[in-house]
Amino acid sequence: MKKILCFLLLFNYNTVLAENSIIAIVNKNIITYNSIENLILNANTKEDKIKIVSKKIDNILQLKKIEELNLQASSDDINLALLEISNINNISIDQLSEYPEFLSLKNEVAEKISILNLQRYITKGVAIDENEAINICSKNTSDSIKQIKIAQIIISKMEVENQKDKDIAIKAFLNKLSKHISKGASFEKFAKLHSQHPSYKNGGITNWIVVNSPTTIMLDSLQNNEVSQIYLTDFGLAIGTKLEERFVDINFKKCKEKIIYLRSEKFYSNWVKGLREKAYIKIYYDKI
Repeated sequence: MKKILCFLLLFNYNTVLAENSIIAIVNKNIITYNSIENLILNANTKEDKIKIVSKKIDNILQLKKIEELNLQASSDDINLALLEISNINNISIDQLSEYPEFLSLKNEVAEKISILNLQRYITKGVAIDENEAINICSKNTSDSIKQIKIAQIIISKMEVENQKDKDIAIKAFLNKLSKHISKGASFEKFAKLHSQHPSYKNGGITNWIVVNSPTTIMLDSLQNNEVSQIYLTDFGLAIGTKLEERFVDINFKKCKEKIIYLRSEKFYSNWVKGLREKAYIKIYYDKI
């Protein structure tokens, strides 16, 4: 009877050891079977199990970096995420907190938010040149909008007594400038000298504007070096000249964001690979 009891105790002890055996070592950290048991049990192949271990290794390396850079999830972010989870499941946050695995859920949420903080930090410099984005996103002009870039001279004030005289004086002044520019004077220099809009600093040049109004259609129709008729802006009366034109995809912003997202993913993935290359990693494949 004692021999049987000893055998059972030894069997149970060995089973516990097997269940909590070390699967991998990552620098000074270990990955035990118990820590990934639920995931391992749902894996169908050896390859799937190795991927689970590999992901756990990546998480450990990332969490170490998060600690070094002080990028841990804040309490507010964690609570907001838990509240969102409770709303999605149509239960109160108190009911969610009574869930038997609530602590594990909270830890998982904290880990995911922390890793997201790290991803944002590492990829904050990832961008795309505007012209490159246009080339990628504007292949099909049938789904595009036209934009133009112009230079403007905007006048809003003149030293006259009433509004009517002011408008007449401004128009006369703009017409005078227009004639000089048509004869070869520099629009840019005149804008820097006379425009009363902040854009005077760079010669009155605007950002890209969509051709979608009578004024922008008029400006779009201008020939090279041609000066427009006087038109009204939110800042005063103006004359303008067309500099460039381009066609941009209607969903250009979304397209550009998608390109940056994909590049950020690739950049971050390579960065994590770099962490692995510098780390001491040992995987016990026979125990997986």
